[in-house]
Amino acid sequence: MSAVVTYLDVAATTRVDPRVADVVHHWMTEDFGNAGSRTHEFGARAKKAVQEARTFLAGTVGAKTEEVIFTSGATESNNIALLGMAPHGEKSGRKHIITSAIEHKAVIEPLLHLRDARGFEVDFLEPGPSGRVSKEAVMERVRPDTLLVSLMHVNNETGVIQPVAELAEELRQTPTFLHVDAAQGYGKVAQDLKAPIDLISISGHKIGAPKGVGALVTRRRGWDKVPLEPIMFGGGQERKLRPGTLAVPLIMGLYEAARIFQENRSQWESDARHMRERLLAALEKTRFQINGDADQSVPHILNVTFVGLNAEALIVRIKDQVAVATGSACTSASYTPSHVLTAMGLPHDVATNGLRFSWFPGQVADFDPEGLAETIAHMQPGAA
Repeated sequence: MSAVVTYLDVAATTRVDPRVADVVHHWMTEDFGNAGSRTHEFGARAKKAVQEARTFLAGTVGAKTEEVIFTSGATESNNIALLGMAPHGEKSGRKHIITSAIEHKAVIEPLLHLRDARGFEVDFLEPGPSGRVSKEAVMERVRPDTLLVSLMHVNNETGVIQPVAELAEELRQTPTFLHVDAAQGYGKVAQDLKAPIDLISISGHKIGAPKGVGALVTRRRGWDKVPLEPIMFGGGQERKLRPGTLAVPLIMGLYEAARIFQENRSQWESDARHMRERLLAALEKTRFQINGDADQSVPHILNVTFVGLNAEALIVRIKDQVAVATGSACTSASYTPSHVLTAMGLPHDVATNGLRFSWFPGQVADFDPEGLAETIAHMQPGAA
């Protein structure tokens, strides 16, 4: 009989909630109409459902219905936000962008493209050992020609929460726009995203929705729209910013997942924190350090380095107990040090061997942290 492996990698992706799967199945097999079809009831029902989903998602971040556009996920949302702002920067002569060195590649790579191919100046701020970029450090870099600040909500490797709400209030008094990649924070740190953030990228598969769906919130400043231009063309759907037939089943899955998360967030947070306490208590029998400010982190992501242990070898050793990761799933094929931990100024051996545990509390009921800790402790140098 094979061992039961506990999945502790929800920062990479989550299992689709069965209730969400039922909703997706319904909109794939029964109400399967194209939301753009105007000549029959099938299309009308799909269009009405999408609008209901749009209104709900807008409400979760304090936005207006028309300020939400649906995308294939946070990567596409990030690209629309960053590349879509570039023409305005070029026309206005504001070609300076501020970001952090710990962003996801879905932000870093579009910004490198703007720098290398279109002459933008990009400041990559390093957060220091806490893993948190300070509001003051960002504001010190803002200049008259600063077009945009792009700062993630929750770091995908350390779980550290960035000061996006405070930054939004400051930048709202300037011409500089704020983009927030909220892939890891949406649904979990709800109040932050109700701050006046201009652009918010959302991912469905981090909250129990299917892969391949997300959203971009484009919040107005008074009557003024965010000056985005499309990066794709063909059909004019989603305010001409994101063409293509709307994936109604996936959108409705995102809607259902967001609804479930909103209804249960307080309990989810409490249970996730309890799981964190259990895991940390068990790990006391090992020698480890937490990477990032534990007091400024979401409760369900924990990045640690175990003294004297190679992370890749450790993952192989514990693969029959838990499924964990060394960092972002998008770069997991690489054995180079984590760019996040490196940017935090951590020593090479720490940055190379960071291990990320991430969980949803309802899915780890049978997890044995004591057993995991025993395995790790026995592997460490000097163990009996």
